[in-house]
Amino acid sequence: MEDDAPVIYGLEFQARALTAQTAETDAIRFLVGTQSLKFDNQIHIIDFDDENNIINKNVVLHQAGEIWDIAASPAEKAVITTCYNKTSDSRVVSCAAVWRMPSDWDSGSHESPDDSAHNPQTLELLCHLDDTAHGNAACVLWEPMGDGKRVISLADNHALLWDLQQSSTQATVSSTATLEGKGQLKFTSGKWSPHHNCSQLATANDTSIRGWDLRTMSQIYCIENAHGQLVRDLDFNPNRQYYLASCGDDCKVKFWDVRNVQEPVKTLEEHSHWVWSVRYNHSHDQLVLTASSDSRLILSNMVSISSEPFGHLVDDEELSEGEDNHQEDKSKEPLKDSVVSTYEEHEDSVYAAEWSSADPWLFASLSYDGRLVINRVPRALKYRILL
Repeated sequence: MEDDAPVIYGLEFQARALTAQTAETDAIRFLVGTQSLKFDNQIHIIDFDDENNIINKNVVLHQAGEIWDIAASPAEKAVITTCYNKTSDSRVVSCAAVWRMPSDWDSGSHESPDDSAHNPQTLELLCHLDDTAHGNAACVLWEPMGDGKRVISLADNHALLWDLQQSSTQATVSSTATLEGKGQLKFTSGKWSPHHNCSQLATANDTSIRGWDLRTMSQIYCIENAHGQLVRDLDFNPNRQYYLASCGDDCKVKFWDVRNVQEPVKTLEEHSHWVWSVRYNHSHDQLVLTASSDSRLILSNMVSISSEPFGHLVDDEELSEGEDNHQEDKSKEPLKDSVVSTYEEHEDSVYAAEWSSADPWLFASLSYDGRLVINRVPRALKYRILL
């Protein structure tokens, strides 16, 4: 049972922003934003044809500036947000905006792949998410499973909840939360929880992780010194509402139960440099991806803290008599956590990793040199989880 070889795509520019196209659940599609100071920046729309193991691409221009963060609307395939740097009055400002991709990017126009690269179309600006009073945008989060009408932007020490109106062409701030404390506090990243009716947000600043109630915009928990150094990324377990994963510059990945934040439930120490990204699989929460500037991507099988710690439990009725004893032995023993695979196709810092929104067994990773690698969960593990 041989696993498929990874598929590699190279961009001409450096890049650190990657997202799956969340609203697309049929085609396997990822969006990559570039970071170039000299040339117009681009968004590469990467379609993966898994039957033939090939990549098709379209390129659209993002002339506003170099892209630091990209996120896709959960409701509309063509709508995205980016955080980008631009120079104004000889200083660099980080801005955020909502964009619509050109109407024909999805019309199967892959026949001559060079066309879109030679005369690419430009994104249509829908609205800015900039509030000059609230500093530099670090990232934008869409409401999970929402109708594409609410986003949160994290800017310096402010979390701003925006309502998007009139087909996303107007954005108004509906409420804000501010990080209080000594010194210049700054949000580095955040995650909108898909649980609790989407009323909670987790943010990272410096070495701390904080939880917020979006209805009152007040803090509900705080994990001081969650990591020894800067916290880089967070992700919520899609199936266990209180479980949160974090990663940071101390080379560690930690798993938390936010009801008791004194100690992490589990800590992984597999990377040898800063860990930039942690992602739970959307369906099978034991599968966790981590990306690091040690140039490696690691897939871990965190069964003990997943929603199925004993594997896939079978009802008694489903068993024939001969299988009874065998099943009893199997179900008493929790499965062991393990590193499934270490992927070493990158030669530079891996800044982002994302699961496909269309195929739960497929994921992409992006390193700073512009290399995008598409990989799959090993078949043996896939069948062990499914069968």
